[in-house]
Amino acid sequence: MSQDLPSLNALHAFEASARLLSMSRAADELHVTHGAVSRQIKALEEQLGVALFAKEGRGVKLTDAGLRLRDATGDAFGRLREACAEVKRQTADAPFVLGCPGSLLARWFIPRLDRLNRELPDLRLQLSASEGELDPRRPGVDATLCFATPPWPADMQVFELATECIGAVLSPRYARHAELADAPASALLGEPLLHTVSRPQAWPQWATAHHLDDAALRLGQGFEHLYYLLEAATAGLGVAIAPQHLVADDLAAGRLVAPWGFVETSARLALWVPTRRNDRRAEQLAQWLRAQLSS
Repeated sequence: MSQDLPSLNALHAFEASARLLSMSRAADELHVTHGAVSRQIKALEEQLGVALFAKEGRGVKLTDAGLRLRDATGDAFGRLREACAEVKRQTADAPFVLGCPGSLLARWFIPRLDRLNRELPDLRLQLSASEGELDPRRPGVDATLCFATPPWPADMQVFELATECIGAVLSPRYARHAELADAPASALLGEPLLHTVSRPQAWPQWATAHHLDDAALRLGQGFEHLYYLLEAATAGLGVAIAPQHLVADDLAAGRLVAPWGFVETSARLALWVPTRRNDRRAEQLAQWLRAQLSS
């Protein structure tokens, strides 16, 4: 198929020369020498077996074959210019689609979304919420924000943002709040604990970090998603386990308390970007997220 068409450089040199009726002006437009344009057109004429230009006084004119090829190349290069310009506009105007767990989106991201839009107006962020396993490779998503544990896959560029810390939290509205607030962590071994089926290892991790027997934990009401778990804790229904960043605003407002503090896990909050994408906006977003999380 490639042998059916002359080289693109030769056609480009001809199109400019035919449009301007001047090889010198074509050379200036293409930022090459007059000789380079002349050689391209000579090679094109030899490949086609026909003259494209004829001398006319001090200048040149197009032959019948040249006129026909001028119309075809002018139309083709014009379409290419329009298509390239449209692709550039679409790329520049396209939103940056970020996949994010619904709990992280609702409890941490949305309260900061107005600040992000003010500080990164060119990002044009579009959020895609999901629960459960997030696939950072799925089409239509530019990046994914989630908690995960290293090592990172080779086909992903992963911006580590913060270490995950988890802790037991409860509301001052909880009936046993006064008793538990000043009690040691071991007091929770007899407490029916709120938990989520999507993160069954959270309470055992917390117990192990506090040197407690995780087999002695007593699980109470379970929830499918972390968001509902934390809503239940805020409503005073029991003691929940949560990542620190997701309850930071509730702690600051006094809606929840964390009497036993937070312990570090092996997971990291990170921004995942497929390596096939080369979008500077991902790095801008990662820097902004890191600054917000550290503050």
